[in-house]
Amino acid sequence: MKRQLPILLAILFAASACGKTPPAIPTSTPSPPPTDTPSPTALPTDIPLPTLTPACISSEPTQDDIERALSYAGGVFDTPEWDMTHSVMEDHVSVTRQSVIQGAVAYLEARIFPCGYEEPDLNKYYNDENWKIVFQNYESYELSIQCRLDTGLRLYQFKAQNFGFEYDARYWVQNDTDTRVIVTMLVFPIVPGSLIDEYASQLFPSLPNCS
Repeated sequence: MKRQLPILLAILFAASACGKTPPAIPTSTPSPPPTDTPSPTALPTDIPLPTLTPACISSEPTQDDIERALSYAGGVFDTPEWDMTHSVMEDHVSVTRQSVIQGAVAYLEARIFPCGYEEPDLNKYYNDENWKIVFQNYESYELSIQCRLDTGLRLYQFKAQNFGFEYDARYWVQNDTDTRVIVTMLVFPIVPGSLIDEYASQLFPSLPNCS
């Protein structure tokens, strides 16, 4: 159905005070021996709460990250028409494939979140400011629709324009590990015979589009 961080425990110190009731005053009739009644334990008013310290890792990509990025698409783009380049940056590995014949681009990014992430973190990361960076080389763009699966796989669909051409752009975000996210972006011109649906179905059969 589509829809849209060693823990450091603080040590608790509890000050307690115990006392006895005073002995009973003797009367003409001996009273039973006094009993000890402990007073209630005093609880500190300011109890320090456990705190969470993120277990962060290095943001430098490892060889495994590089291999993961290069092999993620399987053999979908293993044809002569797709030229491939890749780069390794401080917190991500990117793979860019271009097809001159189709005027299309397939971009993949294995991004590292050193201190881990949760769904709200991704909501904040993939926002309007992020899209401005993604589409900075286009004249204009518009987010048409977005959707996600219960598995966490997200899809953002855009319409973009550049040099008089209109483009269908689809941007998937997949939770890969606790500290890694895989981004895949397909950009194809909107023309008869476009193969974007075919490639999208091969890469993400469970979510090729938001329709």
